[in-house]
Amino acid sequence: MRAAVLEKPRNPLVIREVAEPVMKPGHVLLRVRACGVCRTDLHIVEGELAPLRSPLIPGHQIVGEVVAGSEVGARVGVSWLGGVDGSCPYCVRAMENLCDAPTFTGYSVDGGYAEYALARADFVYPLPDALNDLHAAPLLCAGIIGFRSLRVAGVEPGESVGLFGFGASAHLTIAVLHAWNCEVYVSTRGASHRALASSLGAKWVGAETDRPPVSLDRAVTFAPSGDVVVAALSSLRKGGVVAINAIHLDRMPQFDYDSLLWGERQIRSVANMTRADARDFLELAAKIDLKPQVTVFPLEQANEALSAVKKDQINGAAVIVL
Repeated sequence: MRAAVLEKPRNPLVIREVAEPVMKPGHVLLRVRACGVCRTDLHIVEGELAPLRSPLIPGHQIVGEVVAGSEVGARVGVSWLGGVDGSCPYCVRAMENLCDAPTFTGYSVDGGYAEYALARADFVYPLPDALNDLHAAPLLCAGIIGFRSLRVAGVEPGESVGLFGFGASAHLTIAVLHAWNCEVYVSTRGASHRALASSLGAKWVGAETDRPPVSLDRAVTFAPSGDVVVAALSSLRKGGVVAINAIHLDRMPQFDYDSLLWGERQIRSVANMTRADARDFLELAAKIDLKPQVTVFPLEQANEALSAVKKDQINGAAVIVL
């Protein structure tokens, strides 16, 4: 099969022929129809996340058709969390996103930048007919993790919520917030991202560290920047929460406790997602007719897709189509 292969971190992907995945018990073999491009893929390719295997096929927002295993012919999605051990203290406490021995799609096992992919049968999700391949792919990580971020931040209907950074995940999260009747305030770099936020109904839009004109009940940061975390924290009311939606931060700067954190404000990190998050979000996405803005790339342009994500050259999400 054709695949985009990471042969060595910090090097471009190589488009070449590789062997198809070998079927294993408890798994399904998928013919990949589309695969979203995530900033986490970029962290993996650029070596900001320590390599777990080499060579590696990245990609963890997979839309595929089951061609072997259970439910042959079904159209399903695969996300970042590709498996858990089910027996560690976190799994038995229904906190599988914190599993001590997780499998990560496109990181610890091969992912979806290829014609075929193997996935655990209990970690694939039936996709509603209302979501076509292009619109479903970005939902499978950017959408799910944005949804989980709102849960971690404790967002309640009708609250004032800040989104700091407005890329693939945030532009999906704003639709959920509107469905919950929340007022959304967006701080982000890039004129095109600010224009997109305005077009999607943000009540106020500013630059990446600008402070919204109201005190926020909750905030979610999407940019991998510690400065943005501090900007979000400075925008909270007492008792408010910042959820950090980033697997990697450039740094965490010093900040003044008395003025920024005191008053029972909280900073929480968002780690992975659960299968319940995925199922709940996909059901909601179909219900509210959530259709991400996407830019399509063929497999042969996987490096160009990653570069576009890195340079913030596209609005919405990038999707590789096989």
